[in-house]
Amino acid sequence: MTQEAVAVDNGGLILLIFLAFLFAWGLNRVRRRLRFGPIAYTGVMLTFAVVVLAVYTQTFR
Repeated sequence: MTQEAVAVDNGGLILLIFLAFLFAWGLNRVRRRLRFGPIAYTGVMLTFAVVVLAVYTQTFR
């Protein structure tokens, strides 16, 4: 059996990380206006992280 090199495209991952930081910044501004507590803020961030990872892993099909 031969092993094949697998090229990994990190462009999409870098974009998702940038979007995650942008989302966190925007959510922090909204949290101050809506007076979210730390539990609600954590829940929204965890949901966002799960969705981003699910979208990212769909690119490897």
